[in-house]
Amino acid sequence: MAEGIKIIAKNSKAYHDFFIEEKYEAGIALAGTEVKSIRLGNVNLKDSYCIIKDGQLTVHGMHISPYEKGNIFNKDPRRPRQLLMHKREIFKLYGKIKQDGYALVPLSIYLTHARVKLEIGLAKGKKLYDKRESAAKRDAKREIDRTLKSRNA
Repeated sequence: MAEGIKIIAKNSKAYHDFFIEEKYEAGIALAGTEVKSIRLGNVNLKDSYCIIKDGQLTVHGMHISPYEKGNIFNKDPRRPRQLLMHKREIFKLYGKIKQDGYALVPLSIYLTHARVKLEIGLAKGKKLYDKRESAAKRDAKREIDRTLKSRNA
């Protein structure tokens, strides 16, 4: 793990459902109580996705639990949140997701030097047979590692 980076949450379902072609880092526009809640690890990326509309990149479906001591300052847990990237990067991504089968999927949320960042991936959907193939490769690798470990012991 790199210096000054603390991973808060990962979207493992994204790696199961998609082939990740490229990864990008984006900042998030958040309220103060949302940042406090994220620092406590109360965030879920499971069914979230990103869209580009009117030159703005937003993440939908990301659930940030309300901060316990936030009272009236708490925001809606599932509200769309704006992602912060350079405009040329957003237009580059927009051109790529207009291609057939591409989507923007949040992969992980982490803290880097006291800033909350979201890693998003340019992804292409997997078919059912691709998912089975990935599971078979993972099981085969696990079996190979197990046999090598037992031989060395």
